[in-house]
Amino acid sequence: MRIRGRVAGAALAVTALFALAGCGGKAGTAAQPSGEAQGGTLTVFAAASLTGTFGDLEKKFEAANPGTDVVFNFAGSSALAQQINQGAPADVFASADQNNMTKVTDAGNAQGQPEVFATNTLQIAVAPQNPKQIASLQDLGRPGLRTVVCAPQVPCGSATEKVEKAAGVDIRPVSEEQDVKSVLQKVTTGNADAGLVYRTDVTASKGQAQGVDIPQASEAVNQYPIVVLKDTRNAELAQKWVQFVNGDEGRQVLGAAGFGAP
Repeated sequence: MRIRGRVAGAALAVTALFALAGCGGKAGTAAQPSGEAQGGTLTVFAAASLTGTFGDLEKKFEAANPGTDVVFNFAGSSALAQQINQGAPADVFASADQNNMTKVTDAGNAQGQPEVFATNTLQIAVAPQNPKQIASLQDLGRPGLRTVVCAPQVPCGSATEKVEKAAGVDIRPVSEEQDVKSVLQKVTTGNADAGLVYRTDVTASKGQAQGVDIPQASEAVNQYPIVVLKDTRNAELAQKWVQFVNGDEGRQVLGAAGFGAP
């Protein structure tokens, strides 16, 4: 198994921190009991693979909590954990793995214990109708085949290394991306022949990509934990969001997108 080169993170971290200025600047007000005025801004840092489902849940949550504005920062979980530990303002963190959540809890930046709310597994994303006839991880080693994966520090990159080991293959990607959405985009735009992504990302592509199942995916099941952050400006509303994601509506939306139950 090779050790992939580390992607330089300093510039990315600075860029991400500047980007935060547009994703959650106004302070929230405490949520009120049912029947009284409710509202406030809630800033949620969430793994890129949650973009579609959390977007759907946002509409339902805001309808149920009038005056509430849920603002997201979607990125790779490793980048989000770094931003939180560097003091970026946020109310909730939803990670695509336990490892990056542990970085936040070990730094003392969480309230209470994280709760696992979903699971996810990898698929090989290919173009519709699978023109390269890719059927297994071994096929990704064929000469001339352009494969894209997530960088090792990203949850989908860590999962990729596990399935490679389980299959006894050594994928040599043409690029390593900082989040799973970027991997999928390389495939859907024709800049790659194959990419290792979550099955939920293939589902969310709405036919722009086709998924190839791999038996080794069971060796790398990602658990998604969520937690209210220590420096939240709206603890009651943040807890409401966590409960909503873990509730019946949350599980229904996540299940429809292809996420597994905890």
